[in-house]
Amino acid sequence: MKKLMLFQYFLITISLSISWKAPDSGVIGAGTQPQISVDPKGVMRVVFGRNDSIFCATSVNQGTTFSIPVLVGKVTGMHLGMSRGPQIASSATTSLITAMDKAGDIHFFQLDNNKSAWISKGYVNDLRSSAPEGLMGLAADKNDHYYAVWLDTRLEKKNNIYFSYLNPTQKAWSKNTLIYQSPDGHVCECCKPNITVKNNQVAIMFRNWISGSRDMYLLQSTNAGRNFRPVQKLGEGTWPLKACPMDGGGLVIDNKGGIQTTWQRQGVVYTCRPGEPEIKRVDGRGPAITYNPKNDKWLITYQEGESAKIISSEGEEMTTVRGSFLKAFVLNKDKVFYVWEFNKLILFKQPKLSE
Repeated sequence: MKKLMLFQYFLITISLSISWKAPDSGVIGAGTQPQISVDPKGVMRVVFGRNDSIFCATSVNQGTTFSIPVLVGKVTGMHLGMSRGPQIASSATTSLITAMDKAGDIHFFQLDNNKSAWISKGYVNDLRSSAPEGLMGLAADKNDHYYAVWLDTRLEKKNNIYFSYLNPTQKAWSKNTLIYQSPDGHVCECCKPNITVKNNQVAIMFRNWISGSRDMYLLQSTNAGRNFRPVQKLGEGTWPLKACPMDGGGLVIDNKGGIQTTWQRQGVVYTCRPGEPEIKRVDGRGPAITYNPKNDKWLITYQEGESAKIISSEGEEMTTVRGSFLKAFVLNKDKVFYVWEFNKLILFKQPKLSE
């Protein structure tokens, strides 16, 4: 089996080099919708999907090289595409992957970071078939506490925001909690909710639906998700829209506990801090954000046509690759790792920030 996987990996690499190859980029494997996690020891993991299968590749040298992807598990009818792929988060001793099926269940798999085998652990949602839209966010702190947010239809069969957490002493996720219901009955049905965590601080961003407008809103907790403050609209503008933009943005928490968000409205990528006006950055869609605690700055990845790009907090264009679903992670003050998909292949690169 190992020889067969090596041969398949060789064929994939040859195929890519014939069609197109980014300078100094590498191939992780065949698949789509990559996501990155880095545990406290610096071990990097990239999860992605291929049909109904979940794969994970590991790097112990900050993304210079990766292991052959291992099969995490299979989920019949797995959602894949438009930010609906597997999610990953890593903590002190464990890592966790979630994947959603079209029947509406959220499967999760757990890894002991000192071992190589992923184990199927059951479901995140405590009511079967309650999450058919397939959109969720996953985060972890440094002490093996995990947090999940997703679109759930158990309330009047309409999508609203549900939340749950998993602690080291728990075998199952906490009782699922409705943390936001739109006064119009449902939030935007096709945009991924996002979550970020720092110590006991939990921040969740989602696209709402109020009076026909699909604007971004923020929920915050200072006690590890036990309670959330009243919901807060982000930015001053609004976006009346009859169709779903399928674009959930991203958010980070900085060294001082401040929150920085990015999202798009009408094909324009903005950044926005809670309570402040939004700032136009570039034309594009599908933005995500990664934070550099070494210098208190951030990078935004986004899509412009057939190219995926990265810009700095100063507005400088850092890189452009052919492909989509670009995700980045700042390694140190000089280097950033990023991964993306092209022709159903997962590619990666580790340039200096000055490149």
